[in-house]
Amino acid sequence: MSRESLLTTSVGSLPKPDYLVRARAARARGGITQHDLDELARQATREWIALQEQIGIDVLVDGEQYRGDMVAYFAENLDGMAISGLVRSYGNRYYKKPIAVGPIRRPQPITVAWWEFAQSLTERPVKGMLTGPYTICDWSFDDHFGSRREMVMALAEVVRQEAADLEAAGARYIQIDEPAVSTRLDELELAVEAMGIVTSGLRAHTTTHMCYGRFEEVYPRLLDIPVDEIDLEMTNSGLDLLERFREHPFTKDIGFGVIDVHSHRIPPVEEVKGHIYRALEYLAPEQVYIDPDCGLKTRTVEEARRMLETVQQARDEVRAELASGKVPSPV
Repeated sequence: MSRESLLTTSVGSLPKPDYLVRARAARARGGITQHDLDELARQATREWIALQEQIGIDVLVDGEQYRGDMVAYFAENLDGMAISGLVRSYGNRYYKKPIAVGPIRRPQPITVAWWEFAQSLTERPVKGMLTGPYTICDWSFDDHFGSRREMVMALAEVVRQEAADLEAAGARYIQIDEPAVSTRLDELELAVEAMGIVTSGLRAHTTTHMCYGRFEEVYPRLLDIPVDEIDLEMTNSGLDLLERFREHPFTKDIGFGVIDVHSHRIPPVEEVKGHIYRALEYLAPEQVYIDPDCGLKTRTVEEARRMLETVQQARDEVRAELASGKVPSPV
C-alpha cells in the first residue's frame, strides 16, 4: 500500500465553537473589536488543527473559523463589490448577498495570512481554501457587468491572484469551491473556462469541491475541469455516480465523500469502510482522498469530531486490510 494512498481530509468548513459564535454576534453589534474577534478565531483554529492531528487526518483544513459566508467573505475584501442586506439561502439560513458595483480588484491577499497561521501550527499540509469565481458570481447581484461571463472572468482573475499568493506562501494543496455549479450544470463550460484561469501555472495540488448535483448528466464532461482533483459528495447520492465510472474511467484524483453531512447520524465504521471498498472497485487507491460529503459547519462540534474520527478509523482499517491481503468479501 502506497503511503500516499487513501489520504484523509475534509472539505473545508468546520463548526465554530460556541464562544466564537457569541463573539461574532457581539462584533456585529459593535460589542467587541475586530482584533478581539480575530484572536478568538485563531484560538478556534488552534483547537481544530490540534484535533485533526490527534485524529490522524492527513491533509488538514483551518476550518474557516474567521469566515462567515463563503461568498460574502471574499466580496468584502474585493474592490468593486458591495454587500446587500440579508437574503435567505435555505431554511432559516440567511447571508448578506454581494453586489458587483464596479471593476473588481483585489487590493491585498485575502486568505494568505490565515493560511500561514494555520500551517504554522502543524507539520502536516493545510489546504488553502478559496471560493471559486463562478460561485461568487452566481450568488451575487450584478449592477456593473454586462453579462455573467464578463463578471465570472473578472472574478477568475482575482481568485487566480489569491491562489498564486497561497502557492508562493508554501501551500501544497489549494481548493477552489464551486458549489453553485451543482445547480447550474448548463453553464459548466463557463465554470471550466474560469477555473482554467484560476489554476493556470499552479504547481500545487488543485481541487474543486462541488456537491449535491446531477453530475451523472454531465459526466464525463465533468473531467474537463482543469484541476488535479474533483471532490464530490458520493454517499448522499447513494454512490450512483460510480456506475458511470465503469463506462468512462475517472481520470483525475477524487475527493470521495463517505459520510452524509446533512444528517446528525454518525454511521458505523463498517458502513464507511464499505463505501471505500466500493470506490476501490472503480478507482486506484492513489486517486482517492477520503472525506465527508461536504463541509461540516452545519454539524455540532461533537458531531464533526465523531464524523472525522469515523472517516479516519475506516481508512486506517481499510489500509491495514489491503496491506495484509485480508480484504473482506463484498456483501
